[in-house]
Amino acid sequence: MDSLSGLYAFVRAAESHSFVAAGRLLGVSPSAIGKSVMRLEARLGIRLFHRSTRQIRLTDEGALFFERCRRILAEIDEAELGMSRLKEVPRGRLRISVPAIGYRLLLADLAAFSATYPEIEFDLDFSDRMVDVVEEGFDMVIRSGELTDSQLMARRLRPFRFVVCASPDYLARRGMPHRPKDLEQHVCLRYRFPSSGKLQDWVLTPDAEGEAVRLPGTFALNSIEGVLAAATGGLGICYVPDFVAEEALRDKRLLTALDTYNVVQGTFWMLWPSSRHMLPKLRVLVDFLSRRESQG
Repeated sequence: MDSLSGLYAFVRAAESHSFVAAGRLLGVSPSAIGKSVMRLEARLGIRLFHRSTRQIRLTDEGALFFERCRRILAEIDEAELGMSRLKEVPRGRLRISVPAIGYRLLLADLAAFSATYPEIEFDLDFSDRMVDVVEEGFDMVIRSGELTDSQLMARRLRPFRFVVCASPDYLARRGMPHRPKDLEQHVCLRYRFPSSGKLQDWVLTPDAEGEAVRLPGTFALNSIEGVLAAATGGLGICYVPDFVAEEALRDKRLLTALDTYNVVQGTFWMLWPSSRHMLPKLRVLVDFLSRRESQG
């Protein structure tokens, strides 16, 4: 028996005043209990029991050790019970880092998830900062792009692509661009990355003539929501992820342009620290979001 099993053998023997009864409780032979107690006594260098042919009773030192061991084992049993309950009903707080615009990806699904798992709480960090998942104590992050951190487990969340779009009013005034070169004559609403100050590139395949495109920087905004609002307000033409413009496109407040030139696609991933034992509250979230994506 290992050290913890030895403590259980000692405590059960002390409670029942019998190696036979302790063995019956633990599902082992009386001799196994006796040998376990003897090894424990040898390791501690003290005698725990007075033994006779008919009974055992604690020594003074054994009685002191018994009280401490009983409290410790009771706490271990309570902790194990708590963990088993977590498996039955996932509960607790999940700390998740999401891209700044990620609420458009996540919040509707989280509302459905919370209805199913009301005892799970969320601490959401919406930021484009590249967080250190392990060092900063995040349970999960959502990221796009190439996966490079070998310390993290990953599961696909959803694909996305970029779209060029503008309001019907703007296109009626300025005309529909038919090839990338036409953008030079339009008001381009450019997103500026807050972290670096750089303007986002519009990645479009060249037209048949292979002409380079120089996008005018008439409007620069450091908020994707600001870019979207400017586009729906008729200020210009924008280049945004499809899920950002999804509602406006569905309502015809925006129309897409240059679809045949617009080929950039990506994937959002759910990432979490690799561990032999995945937290039940995290497992149900990952499984739930995966099912939602597979169901469309």
